[in-house]
Amino acid sequence: MRFSEADGRKVVSTSTATTIAKVAGFAVDPSTQQVVALHLKKTDGDADTVLWSALTAFGVDAVTVAGPDVFVVAEGETAVLLDKHHSVKGKRVLTEGGDDLGKVEDLEFDAGTGSVTLLITKTEEIAGKRLTGVGSYAVVVRHA
Repeated sequence: MRFSEADGRKVVSTSTATTIAKVAGFAVDPSTQQVVALHLKKTDGDADTVLWSALTAFGVDAVTVAGPDVFVVAEGETAVLLDKHHSVKGKRVLTEGGDDLGKVEDLEFDAGTGSVTLLITKTEEIAGKRLTGVGSYAVVVRHA
């Protein structure tokens, strides 16, 4: 599944079968190449994050969770990863050797595990397992 396909997806409570939020962003941990949390919009209250581990499923039509009680206010490393400076999409891709591979146009992830499988630029697809860092200017990947 691609970030562009998942952005705006409904978050549905499995206990009430109602939409309780929408996906507004992704926290990617470059050390594990995993989506670790989702930023949410249209929630009731201050909690605007759901940890990947709290998801029931990330389906084709909706993300399911037990209920709004799994929503949290992002703290610590999760808050840092959700910050716009650590967003992966739109950043330059640099190799550890400093070669520019273009800009990240989209990311692909495994909807079952949250593993980042591809960084997609205009000219190539880069394996997610190559991701090593995300900063305010660029993402860094290992050489192929």
